[in-house]
Amino acid sequence: MLLYTLRRLNLFIITLLILTMVGFSLLRLEPDSAWSQMSYWSGWTTYVGELMHLNFGINKQGVAIIDELGVVFPATIELCFIAFVISLMIGIPIGTLAGMRQGKWIDTAISFTSMSGYSAPIFWIALLMIMAFSLHFELFPVGGRYDLLYQIEHVTGFALVDAFFAKGAYRAHALQSVIEHLILPCLVLALAPTTQVIGLMRASVAEVMGQNYIRAARIKGLSNHEIVTQHVLRNAIPPIIPKIGIQLSSMLTLAIITESIFNWPGIGRWLLDALSNRDYVSIQAGVIVVATLVLTANIVSDLFGAMVNPLVRKEWYAKR
Repeated sequence: MLLYTLRRLNLFIITLLILTMVGFSLLRLEPDSAWSQMSYWSGWTTYVGELMHLNFGINKQGVAIIDELGVVFPATIELCFIAFVISLMIGIPIGTLAGMRQGKWIDTAISFTSMSGYSAPIFWIALLMIMAFSLHFELFPVGGRYDLLYQIEHVTGFALVDAFFAKGAYRAHALQSVIEHLILPCLVLALAPTTQVIGLMRASVAEVMGQNYIRAARIKGLSNHEIVTQHVLRNAIPPIIPKIGIQLSSMLTLAIITESIFNWPGIGRWLLDALSNRDYVSIQAGVIVVATLVLTANIVSDLFGAMVNPLVRKEWYAKR
């Protein structure tokens, strides 16, 4: 496991160094930049050293980018994490049901619904939900993180945590406002990953259901609940953990669209503003941060999947 981990960490470092070259090249696009006056390799070495000290530079407004990232980055993480949990809570049970009823009408209905949800454009779904639940039924707010009426102190950057531990007579109302603002963007962001989790879980469960130990469990007289909890889930979930981690990283790209539609003050909308202003310093910082988060999610899910599924490690060693 140690050798497997070291190989994955080496891959992470090499990929990250290549991404720093992309970020440094973005800084050199501005002719008046000091980076464009330096030779490439010496400038790149200096750039990597600044990144190691979390010095991303200063934007066109003269604000340190690390301060802006401290505000927008937790907002995106909060949105993606809650959407990811929703996709797992919905996708795993439904995918398990479809895998156990493979070929039946319920499997066909689930597969058709999940494929339709995956094919639907996320911006179209977001606009439909705003029109239905915000404008027509007036159940949820149109956008933002919470009502401007409430002053939530920025401590951790996560609105749910800051509102929960806030002091004052209106703490409960502020927390309710945060939850109401989270529902629509989280549901929209969770749509595509949920359909992917359903498909992955369906295929994995269907493969497990054909194994001999499942037949032996049925012969022993175990109920469907015991078979699912004791045999199916324990063997179907570990192989798909690395693939589920990819869904978490793909959420960051979908979050850019979601944040722009719901006016969510996260790193996605911040990057779009930087692109419109041609702020290359902010763009390179956003690219580095998002890419690092994507790589980290992939590496962690890969290592965790190998930890709970020894067959992955055996397969890797066999291919050496």
